[in-house]
Amino acid sequence: MWRLWMLFDPRRTLVALGTFLFGLALLIHFILLSTDRFNWLEGPRYARPAAAMQKKSALPPAAPTAQAPANTADASGTSAPSKAN
Repeated sequence: MWRLWMLFDPRRTLVALGTFLFGLALLIHFILLSTDRFNWLEGPRYARPAAAMQKKSALPPAAPTAQAPANTADASGTSAPSKAN
């Protein structure tokens, strides 16, 4: 490895590497700023549909209540007789 540093000056190599990485970081950030999804400065450029704007609840929708049967038990626990006549 030491022979590699004999070929290249370490100061110039590290300055070139830092400059390249800084330029690459700028390029990536400008690419992200040009997209709708990742533009943190201006936000999305399109209008969202009204359905997407509604606040979504974390709870599931309420289940419908079941109808009580016609022959129900009274307070004492016995069922009332049904009239067949």
